[in-house]
Amino acid sequence: MEKIKVGVVGATGYAGAEICRLLYAHPMAELAAISSVSFEGMALSDVYPAYREVCDLVCETQADVVEKSDVIFAALPHGLSQELAAECDAKNKAFIDLGADFRLESEEEYKTWYGGTFTDKSLHQKAVYGLPELFREQIKTTKIVANPGCYTTAVPLALVPALEMGYIEQVGIIADCKSGVTGAGRKPAQNSHFPELNEGLSAYKVASHRHTPEIEQTLSRITGKKACITFVPHLLPVNRGILATCYARLKDGVTEEMLRAAYEARYNHEPFVRFLPKGKSADIHNIKYTNFCDVSIFVDSRTGTFIAISAIDNMVKGAAGQAIQNMNILFGLSEATGLMQVPPAF
Repeated sequence: MEKIKVGVVGATGYAGAEICRLLYAHPMAELAAISSVSFEGMALSDVYPAYREVCDLVCETQADVVEKSDVIFAALPHGLSQELAAECDAKNKAFIDLGADFRLESEEEYKTWYGGTFTDKSLHQKAVYGLPELFREQIKTTKIVANPGCYTTAVPLALVPALEMGYIEQVGIIADCKSGVTGAGRKPAQNSHFPELNEGLSAYKVASHRHTPEIEQTLSRITGKKACITFVPHLLPVNRGILATCYARLKDGVTEEMLRAAYEARYNHEPFVRFLPKGKSADIHNIKYTNFCDVSIFVDSRTGTFIAISAIDNMVKGAAGQAIQNMNILFGLSEATGLMQVPPAF
């Protein structure tokens, strides 16, 4: 099999640059072309000196990337991917969008949360939501993948086994999440400025974060009933990592043993979900630079509360690594190809 030729549009943002880093270790893919509006004509290694003599590709035009590639990753802000997806679709190229343009099934919700419209509804009908652990069979049928974001990966993976089995109430779920600052992107902002962020911890976009309808959409698809969650994200003074602590009301008669059996059955054969032993808690330290999602569960029998905690690297399983996992599915490769990095032990 010839190597898959990969193009990255938006290669100088954090997610785009992370795709380039991970592809270097992929035995069946090669980076064919990259683009960046801000750094066109510059080498990626000039923008990120760590990539010198590893990825010295020069940023070309978006059209060049499409022409030279079998699959195009779009690491762009919302509102900029639909036109590119149409171009890729016309040329029969695979398209994986790391932005939000194809994540929501409802155009009304997209209007409400992102202020945009579906410019080509037929493209949205072709798109598949790319959370492999839940929707891999559907991903195999498409060439347009909506790659989930970080919170929208961490929260469903923490909750789905309990919801699928009907062991927890679907209303009243609370997702209390903490994110590393790379989730805010590379563009400077006051809340990610070092003196503002360092030695602090704060909630942001409380009960108004754009990932809320996406999380609810995934949970609703799994159960067939409308899900409604309270989602509160926080900004951690670290570069990488998402820790999602989710709370739900246990149904009568459900025991921790029943829950552990459900999680073990659901994730036993998943290459990237590690269900932790009883008493162990997921920690962002243990998943850094990898595509793993660590999941731990607890039961507070005194209050009848179920607690599920997941940890992912927001730049890998929450962005670039999951995008490559989706590419592997589209091209018939093992999902783990090029993605079995070992997290640092210290």
